[in-house]
Amino acid sequence: MEEKKECCCPKTKERPEKEYHDMIRRLNRIEGQVRGIKRMVEKDVYCTDILVQVAAVNAALNSFNKVLLANHIKTCVIKDIREGKEETVEELLVVLKKLMK
Repeated sequence: MEEKKECCCPKTKERPEKEYHDMIRRLNRIEGQVRGIKRMVEKDVYCTDILVQVAAVNAALNSFNKVLLANHIKTCVIKDIREGKEETVEELLVVLKKLMK
C-alpha cells in the first residue's frame, strides 16, 4: 500500500485495502482524463470535443462520489449511529445538500 500522508482533518478513516486501491485507481483514471483535457486545450482542439471529455470527467467524479457515499453510509454512519453519535446524521445531511447543488 502507498504511504498515506497525515490529514489535517480531525476525523480519519482507515479503509480496507480493496476499497483503498479501488478509490486510488478511479482517481488516477480521472486525473488522466483531466490531463487529457488540458492537452486538448493546448492543442486547440474543437470546443465540442473538449466538452464531451469534460462530461466524461464529470460522470466519473459523480460515480466516485456515489461509491464513496455508499461506503461512508455502510461503515462510518452506521457505526456512529450504533454508538449514539446522532450528529453524524446531521453531518450526512449537510454533505448531501452540497452534493445535490
